[in-house]
Amino acid sequence: MYYEVVPEGKIGILTYNFDASLVPGQMVMVPVGRRTVPGVVIKKVAQPEFKTREILKVLYAKPLPKHLLDVVRFMHEYYLVAEGEAVGLILPRGVQKQRRKIKTEQMFGVDDEATESIFSNHLMLQKNQIQSLDNHKPNIPLNPHQKKALEGLSEARSATKLLFGVTGSGKTNIYVKMAARTLSGQKSVILLVPEIALTGQLVQVFRGYFGERVIVMHSRQIEAERHRIFDSLLMADEPKIVIGPRSALFAPLSNLGLIIIDEAHESTYTQENAPRYSALRVASFMAQDLGIDCVLGSATPTVEDFYLANRQGAVVKLTEKAKAAAIKPEVRIIDLKNRDNFRKNRYFCDNLIAKMQENIEQGRQTLIFHNRRGSSTLTICEKCGEEILCPNCFLPLTLHADNYELVCHTCGFAEKVPSVCPKCGTPGMVHRGFGTKLLEAEARKLFPRARIRRFDADNKKGEGLAEIYSEVRDGEVDILIGTQTLAKGLDLPRLATVGVVQADAGLSLPDYMAEERVFQLLTQVMGRVGRGHLTEAEVLVQTYRPEHPILKFASDEDYLGFYEYLIRRRQKSGFPPFKFVMKLEITLKTEVLVLKKVRETAQRLARNARLIVSPPQPAFHERTNRGYTWQIVVRARSRKALIEACSDLDKKFRITLDPPGLL
Repeated sequence: MYYEVVPEGKIGILTYNFDASLVPGQMVMVPVGRRTVPGVVIKKVAQPEFKTREILKVLYAKPLPKHLLDVVRFMHEYYLVAEGEAVGLILPRGVQKQRRKIKTEQMFGVDDEATESIFSNHLMLQKNQIQSLDNHKPNIPLNPHQKKALEGLSEARSATKLLFGVTGSGKTNIYVKMAARTLSGQKSVILLVPEIALTGQLVQVFRGYFGERVIVMHSRQIEAERHRIFDSLLMADEPKIVIGPRSALFAPLSNLGLIIIDEAHESTYTQENAPRYSALRVASFMAQDLGIDCVLGSATPTVEDFYLANRQGAVVKLTEKAKAAAIKPEVRIIDLKNRDNFRKNRYFCDNLIAKMQENIEQGRQTLIFHNRRGSSTLTICEKCGEEILCPNCFLPLTLHADNYELVCHTCGFAEKVPSVCPKCGTPGMVHRGFGTKLLEAEARKLFPRARIRRFDADNKKGEGLAEIYSEVRDGEVDILIGTQTLAKGLDLPRLATVGVVQADAGLSLPDYMAEERVFQLLTQVMGRVGRGHLTEAEVLVQTYRPEHPILKFASDEDYLGFYEYLIRRRQKSGFPPFKFVMKLEITLKTEVLVLKKVRETAQRLARNARLIVSPPQPAFHERTNRGYTWQIVVRARSRKALIEACSDLDKKFRITLDPPGLL
């Protein structure tokens, strides 16, 4: 008998023979060249005219759910990725290895110390709320606004629905209620979160209601653990709730009944490395394919998602705070150009310093937000102007003063700070710009007795926000300093003040989504205060551009005003959701070669009347140790036109299709 199989890797469908009956979705081991790799059976076929190789081993008697096979086909057609790359997203690493039996608590992913700690703390707080798992009807309190939103989600006809809920409106309660209904129908649930660090916070809520039916999947789990969780889900005979970042979308659940994507605006739902895909688009396809609901929850949905969901009548609004005591924080814009605002410190305005002192005295917390890591973002020789660049990426290295190292935040290269300029030999280099480590040092000078913690990607293992969330929640930290992690979905009951150190960072990036990202980030970080725990809340926004409309929309919590402002600009300039966008990147050894290639390609594409071709430009990371990278941005009214334009491109081009909106 003969079968079409998709082996894992950058390859497509191959035909093999096997002497026993197989069904679509079964996982097998097959030879590819000199290697042996896992693969997935697609279908049985007639004997081909060419010679075939034999399937070596069947890994599981039970096949993958059919919707995952459909996802492989969808990703191949929609994202132009090889079928084998899509299979690589579904199969866990080491799927072919034999594993020993493990304890139940390990099977459900709770041996992660951070998650286990949070889970234990929550059980003590929520022990009176835990309900019987037999009837799947936990007592989930909903206020009238949440009940109305839940009804709206049920009535919306589109498979993919947008829950537009302001920060603090209680979207999590709606998620729990929808999950309970889905479980009662003997169907499983997938709940995606944007960051691993935020997994624990939702896990504590869901496990409080559903116990061991909740399974956590994320990339920090070791290979053996992810494999065992995969086994448990594939073989499960009762519905589960799977929580995790975008990779959890591919959990092998045979009875999937609901997909929820929390903080759906976050860029982490798009995988940037190959195979590039958007978890939102794949989830939307899965929902249509299965005839189930996919709910996108966000206080700041992307402009294209809001536009298309609104056209489909699939926007459900939740505009009231969940707690009656919730208040709108007072927002003050501080002009960075006016140095009279900064008499005590060059990084923190006088008003912010006063609020930090007041909060320390009253047992309240201050959050200092700045979206740059490190101590200084530029190291330069004052005499000759030589910058210290990464030898791989040719980008400025960032000073990390605690280790006295220069680090590349793109590739991870690190070296000690040179004592003399490597070009002219002048002793002593100067450092410009600032990051979270410098802000931490400045805060410690101002408040030497304060309990200060920094949270960013430079935190060591075991020192992240997820690991000590209970410590922060209980007020054992006075000042929190950090980057995006602090802005995303965290409930900090003692937080009284948020200070945004430089709000306009990012507004000038050459990206049509730059303003949108700044608005989303500011709205999220401002949403950490005023959630009903305290009677007053304040946000101080430091900026060089106090007049910028994006800052005003964020300060006023005016998403609809922001949306109208940006959708008009998108329509006028021809960007999503009004046009589809494709980016073509190519890297060649010399600048002469890459310029010749991109100019020839751009001229040829421009002859196609259906395409709008921008002039070739250097990529954001133009020069690396691989050579020079240039890009061409192509737009069109139809996605089909872009895909057809790719058909005869040089294979060296990397193609990125940015699909606007929902399916």
